[in-house]
Amino acid sequence: MGKLISVVGNSGVGKTTLTQALARNGRWVTGVEQHRERPFQESFAHDLHRFGLANQLDYLLFRAEQELAIRQGAVPGIQDGGLDLDFQVFTRLFHFKGYLSDPEFSLCERLYLVLRATLPPPDLILRLTAPLELLTQRYRQRGRAFEIAKQEDLPIMERLLGEWLDSVPAIRLIMVDAGQDRSHFRNLVPGILKEINRIIPAKTNPRPKPDRG
Repeated sequence: MGKLISVVGNSGVGKTTLTQALARNGRWVTGVEQHRERPFQESFAHDLHRFGLANQLDYLLFRAEQELAIRQGAVPGIQDGGLDLDFQVFTRLFHFKGYLSDPEFSLCERLYLVLRATLPPPDLILRLTAPLELLTQRYRQRGRAFEIAKQEDLPIMERLLGEWLDSVPAIRLIMVDAGQDRSHFRNLVPGILKEINRIIPAKTNPRPKPDRG
């Protein structure tokens, strides 16, 4: 079964950047958000009270499909976000803001619990942190299309992240200070890789046998 690492954190903290930086070492396959490709994201952005349920169900299934593909493969995978982040932070946020009704949130929760009962949780979670003031500055600059979460939601998402990660065993959690210059996380990647290898040792690929034909 393939190992799974999830990179989580608040919006604008650099999850995608770190995922791509770590993937460049050639050890992992990646599972990224595919924000623009999701079929309901644009509709949800334009009608917050009509397409919230369809969008969240799609994201939860999509992330579970990514996990399943990684688990069935021989190569470890690293995800930008993931199933848990999409439910524990974004689905809960949209329920809090009224984009999902109580019955709609309950349906998402049922799906999430069944999916997580079927799929094992990530073997390791990289939790990116940065001051809210810095996240606000980055959020203004990134200009992502079809953004649902707003700048004013950053403190709420930080709280939801904390509530979820408080339940994660410390052995499966690595804290990463993303408040530094995050230009490809060049200075942080070697230390992160060392910590990952300590917890999830890399398998040594056996050398191919010489052809005696």
